[in-house]
Amino acid sequence: MFIYYCKKCKIEKKLEKAILKIIDSKVQTENSECPNCNEFMVEVEKEFGGFPMLIRTEPTLKKN
Repeated sequence: MFIYYCKKCKIEKKLEKAILKIIDSKVQTENSECPNCNEFMVEVEKEFGGFPMLIRTEPTLKKN
């Protein structure tokens, strides 16, 4: 889930999918326009928590 924030109107909007497009020579997310002022919203940055630890159990991956 992506969360977008309008700096002008102080509104948050949640999107399930993010489709990137080049609009006015800038990379923008489709459907991330503010419903009040019609300007593109900014994605809220979230802290990177690293990659999950996956334990592979396939027999072909066992060390001999």
